[in-house]
Amino acid sequence: MKKFLFLVVILGCTAAIECKGKNVAVTETDKIVTGAEQLDQYLPLLGGKKVGMMGNQTSIVGDKHLVDVLLENNVDLKFAFAPEHGFRGDVERGEKVDNDFDAQTGLPLYSLYGRHGNNPDSIVASVDIMVFDIQDVGARFYTYIASMHKVMELCAKNNKPLIVLDRPNPNGDQVDGPVRKDDKFKSGVSFHKIAMIHGLTIGELAQMINGEGWLEEGKQCELTVVLVKGYTHKTQYEIPVIPSPSLPTHLSIRLYMSLCLFEGTAINEGRGTDFPFEVYGYPDPSFGEFTYTPASLPGMAAHVTHQGELCYGVVLRGLDPAKATFTLKYVLDAYHKVPDKFFTRPDFFDKLAGTDKLREQIIAGMTEEQIRDSWKEELAEYKAMRKKYLLYEDFE
Repeated sequence: MKKFLFLVVILGCTAAIECKGKNVAVTETDKIVTGAEQLDQYLPLLGGKKVGMMGNQTSIVGDKHLVDVLLENNVDLKFAFAPEHGFRGDVERGEKVDNDFDAQTGLPLYSLYGRHGNNPDSIVASVDIMVFDIQDVGARFYTYIASMHKVMELCAKNNKPLIVLDRPNPNGDQVDGPVRKDDKFKSGVSFHKIAMIHGLTIGELAQMINGEGWLEEGKQCELTVVLVKGYTHKTQYEIPVIPSPSLPTHLSIRLYMSLCLFEGTAINEGRGTDFPFEVYGYPDPSFGEFTYTPASLPGMAAHVTHQGELCYGVVLRGLDPAKATFTLKYVLDAYHKVPDKFFTRPDFFDKLAGTDKLREQIIAGMTEEQIRDSWKEELAEYKAMRKKYLLYEDFE
């Protein structure tokens, strides 16, 4: 297994070396070739084998779903696992994902998110190889990376190889936030001991999971990563298909890094509006001049803070996405306006942050600079570990 992993790393290094000396400050999205689009790299590995996959609405090849492409190429596809939001991306955040059949293909679907009645071990044991293709957004609290970890666990346990079809990280130009160290904060929104803004593609993270021995009993998953062509960590990449109902725009995906912490507080982060994660507000006129009323909308009917209440807030819709990097200023601003009512879900806030120190620091009145200084050392350690698993030219 270790030899196989080493070969994948060498391929990634070669790709990075070829980028050196060229102008790679920004790569246009239309020049990106995702792993899924490179059929010649992985279809030969699937020929004559029983195949399982994990995917969702972002698993596309051009204008087709990966499932359709695999079936058109006579791949013996047996089933698909579905993550949070379901196989077609239409399930509410945090809601149960049921076992079902894909309406368009009849393919059996099984859930790895939340409580489910299936036996995933027997399902994975029934095939020869697994394929993973889901678009991540680059935050530790985005649950698709926990789903990938579970697939890797199943593959390692049942001696099945896994092909990860890599995709760009739309927030891959930054590494920031606290690093989860303590396992007591481990959850679906803080599954790995990585920085909150981790700066990895899913392929790079898969290598880290293997290399750091994070699978059960330190096992390794037999891993092949199909690299993205034309991508570096300096790339400003816009996702062609929204990854989840509450992240409909490139700006919302960029601001999600900073605003998701509001989900452990009394602040509405734009859920229940046509501009989620592009505004934040609270039912108090002193909070801001912009007014809006969160409602029950498709994909955002559940878990909407202050649903049906008039909120006053701050609008971020005019920001340049390229400059919308992670910051604590929005959280600190909101806390200072309603300090006694802010932390309505402190345990969940701590899980999102991966630590209880951030909440304690906010309550203590520390500035963003002071808070950042407190995680500087652990972030430097994480960055050093991250360097070992990079497959693409870094942003630094």
